[in-house]
Amino acid sequence: MKNLFLLNIINIVVYISVVGQSSLLTVAEKSEYKSTSKYDDVISFIEELEKKSEFIRIDALALTTEGREIPLLIIGNPLPKNPADMKNDERIIVYLQANIHAGEVEGKEATQMLARELLLTDSSNILKNVVVLMCPIFNADGNEKFSKQNRTNQNGPANGVGVRYNGQNLDLNRDAMKLETPEIRGVVTEILNKWDPAISVDCHTTNGSYHEEPVTFTWMMNPNGDRTLINYMRDDMMPQVSKTLSEKYNIDNIFYGEFIDRLNIDSGWISYAAEPRYLVNYIGVRNRLSILNENYVYADFKTRVKGSYRLLRSILEYASQHKTEIKQMLAEADNNTIKRGNNPSGTDSFAIEYEGRPTPEKITIKAIEADTIPGVQGYWRFKQSNRKRTVTVPYIADYFATKSIKYPYAYIFSVYNPEVIEVLKTHGIKIEQTTEDITLEVETFKFTRIKPSARINQGHYTNSTEGEFFTETKEFPAGSYVVRTSQPLGNLASYLLEPQADDSLLKWNFFDRYLVPQWGRGYYPYPVHKVNKKNKIQTINK
Repeated sequence: MKNLFLLNIINIVVYISVVGQSSLLTVAEKSEYKSTSKYDDVISFIEELEKKSEFIRIDALALTTEGREIPLLIIGNPLPKNPADMKNDERIIVYLQANIHAGEVEGKEATQMLARELLLTDSSNILKNVVVLMCPIFNADGNEKFSKQNRTNQNGPANGVGVRYNGQNLDLNRDAMKLETPEIRGVVTEILNKWDPAISVDCHTTNGSYHEEPVTFTWMMNPNGDRTLINYMRDDMMPQVSKTLSEKYNIDNIFYGEFIDRLNIDSGWISYAAEPRYLVNYIGVRNRLSILNENYVYADFKTRVKGSYRLLRSILEYASQHKTEIKQMLAEADNNTIKRGNNPSGTDSFAIEYEGRPTPEKITIKAIEADTIPGVQGYWRFKQSNRKRTVTVPYIADYFATKSIKYPYAYIFSVYNPEVIEVLKTHGIKIEQTTEDITLEVETFKFTRIKPSARINQGHYTNSTEGEFFTETKEFPAGSYVVRTSQPLGNLASYLLEPQADDSLLKWNFFDRYLVPQWGRGYYPYPVHKVNKKNKIQTINK
């Protein structure tokens, strides 16, 4: 009789829990997936979660250009009061971000649903092992520019979505290096620098090739990140997450990419864009694990939301089960970066040009062949056919250097450039200043050509440069700025300061006023110099 009574009590508790969850629905769920949430809808939803659970806190990630506060959900059991609480905590931190492009909306709905599940009905051990940070509506300004005419190639939601750009008319997923938007600055300062998540996920929707799998995802790829971490994602974590999605949740999925030739599905599958201007690659250069989720644009909205939801859940399950090994790997990556910068050898290098190569394992895709039809202004466009065929092809997603330069001990510069100092500090890079005049043997880059882009890119005529390094002995006054590579973000520091790097501050015009004389021809040398040998430079922290 006592056991029966306990069973009834348990059933009542479960029933109340389920009813409680069902009464808190996202806009997508309430509209039967005809609509997606607006900003106020998201705020109302997460505030209701905060009322129902002691294991969530809502903080502010940033304030947008148009004055909207971007919500950051901190979820944990127990709930950490601040990042310092996590210093000796055995749990792993995972950051889930959605709606960076506000027309790509299924991640926004999926993160809300996942937060509800974790807080109200989840019976797993995830929150015993993982502290989850979530931002369901990262591009809050773009989200409010709703129209049924946005992303018309996308299969729902029928009642419209927001736009790609933020309140400054900038693409947030091109801003990770130059940090010109409050949203990306918020991610860097409030999440990456303070909470230091081991794993970050950025949710998107595809635009490319035709296939049947509703969920695609991939990992950080820039070759200037830690190779051990890249290989771990490629060989261990990502295949296991894919298996969980397929076998546990019955969701078809593939690694993200598109056909090299969209009219030839046997041509191979490629993931482009390894530059760190993209947030996932940027996080990789910081020696952390990062995942790009791209949900299939031609799947219906409900399928995309459910797929993204299960992918995020699968990632949390993996993180929960492998927290110790992941945290150890990240610590080793940081230590290796510090050691390399402290005494660079002749073989230590930095990639300034690279190419994608096939991963060890081929990829199998449930492909749909494409046709071409006449488009506007004489251009042809692709159209999905009814011809389906499963193909196994190379996956071009392993990026390796084709041209490298010597990895330095430090960078030093004496020009007054507060914008450069500010952006380096915002990234979390340690900057020092010399306490006395000093003479050093340095490498200096001499330009032979500087060419701005023909077309404006994110508000910039970006620089393409040619030239070569030469060795000189140079005097630097007290107060000169020093950035050593013997710090956890040493690889990022090099990326920002190397003159030939494809996403450097030089590329994004931060040094333009120092490059060309007002009168006459030619160019000034690049004002940031490289110290290649370990040197006792007397400094204080900036």
